[in-house]
Amino acid sequence: MNTSVQGDFHSETHPERIIIFDTTLRDGEQSPGATLNVEEKLTIARQLARLGVDVIEAGFPFASPGDFEAVNKIAQQVGTEDGPTICGLARATRQDIEAAAKALAPAAKPRIHTFIATSDIHLEYKLKKTRQDVLEIAPEMVAYAKSFVTDVEFSPEDAGRSDSEFLYEVLERAIDAGATTINIPDTVGYTTPAEFGAIIKGIKENVRNIDRAIISVHGHNDLGLAVANFLEAVKNGARQLECTINGIGERAGNAALEELVMALHTRRQYFNPFLGRSPESEDPLTRIDTRQIYKTSRLVSNLTGMLVQPNKAIVGANAFAHESGIHQDGVLKHKLTYEIMDAQSIGLTDNQIVLGKHSGRNAFRTRLKELGHELADQELNRAFLRFKELADKKKEITDWDLEAIVNDEAQQVPELFKLEHVQVSCGDHSRPTATVTIRTPDGKDLTDAAIGTGPVDSVYKAINRVVEIPNQLIEFSVQSVTAGIDAIGEVTIRLKHDDRIFSGHGANTDIIVASAQAYINALNRLYASLQQGKVLHPQHDEAQPVG
Repeated sequence: MNTSVQGDFHSETHPERIIIFDTTLRDGEQSPGATLNVEEKLTIARQLARLGVDVIEAGFPFASPGDFEAVNKIAQQVGTEDGPTICGLARATRQDIEAAAKALAPAAKPRIHTFIATSDIHLEYKLKKTRQDVLEIAPEMVAYAKSFVTDVEFSPEDAGRSDSEFLYEVLERAIDAGATTINIPDTVGYTTPAEFGAIIKGIKENVRNIDRAIISVHGHNDLGLAVANFLEAVKNGARQLECTINGIGERAGNAALEELVMALHTRRQYFNPFLGRSPESEDPLTRIDTRQIYKTSRLVSNLTGMLVQPNKAIVGANAFAHESGIHQDGVLKHKLTYEIMDAQSIGLTDNQIVLGKHSGRNAFRTRLKELGHELADQELNRAFLRFKELADKKKEITDWDLEAIVNDEAQQVPELFKLEHVQVSCGDHSRPTATVTIRTPDGKDLTDAAIGTGPVDSVYKAINRVVEIPNQLIEFSVQSVTAGIDAIGEVTIRLKHDDRIFSGHGANTDIIVASAQAYINALNRLYASLQQGKVLHPQHDEAQPVG
């Protein structure tokens, strides 16, 4: 039982700042194809800590041995005294709560987040329980979680469609049982800002003991309203926002962390009074280091295979681009004419030529540190070799090139199948033909060839002849990291197997090689998942009886 002192905001039921609860590693990972392994989750968790999030929801420990291990490692390596609170999700069952408590044990500031549905539609069709059942289960399981940790969060799932009087009663009982945070989820992204704000206001006015807990919100973006809903919730008393990097998550995703943080940052004067501050106060409303936002966005996009659309707010490629002549003229004269934010505030800087083919290992390591990357010796060795290979092909190496190398190496996908060789023959009057050599999990080097409709198609067909794992390619995309004919190309693919989606990523100056690497990357994820078996979903899989 870990009863260590929690972060300072846990003693404040009305903090004068917004607590950022990041669920990229839990809800975000539930995006189709966004499955992460343990090392990748650890890499993202370290970056979330550098970003300055208050709480990391590291996973659902009862879901699988892999999820348990990831939460446990994050608790141990990221959940230090000066690090963020580490949270584990648990359905309102003893088995789930016990698994979460065990996984979180190494954390200096552990939190168990338990939930049960409260809407009539969920009670009837999913849980098959009565309101009275929930009124008994919720406080019992909160109290059980409280026996392991001092910091317990409770969520009434589908609160946005729950009867308000029933919701108030469930929340009162959960707080009486020891819940320190009450999270109000718009589970299906159904509410509008005015409605969601009214729900938070109603809770503050009608839940007798609400002053003993922090009000949190969690919401999905099915109608494109998640961020607007959260900002309205802040105005009505919510002080914790549950969000994800790039807004990834189930269906249309979650409220996007970068949009929420920058809205609060850019419009401080508007939001200050709602937090009891003077409108003129320049104190930040969150603890987020905004200069880490873009880097975090790129890392999550690369590791999950979830591409960021160019017109995405804050972190999209076009977010600070100006095509219109009128806009360009205005920005050149004064940035504030068309830019409400400084690109440097989220960590975007002009490309810099920092290294070349004669640069040594120490200069390489030093520049990576300046960019915020701390690599272990083995990772550094691999990245340095990639850098030297690139330096032989490119005259000018930019920070973006270095980021691409590091992000590619950060993907700790088990190297079950390894691409040893790829060669393609193609042209406008020839049949595209590819030859590949792949090392299999049992250490054999197998070579095969195939003809396709194009060079990438022929490579993928040749790979399939070797690995013999049925799959369907459903998405293929290529992005250039920098401008120029010698730019690194990043390839992201998504393939489908038995209704599950797996992503892969590759980066190389040769786009055919990058495509092959991305495909092998995705196949390794698929193959690894076949070895692990079924992973439980916290909301869709039926919970065991409470007992």
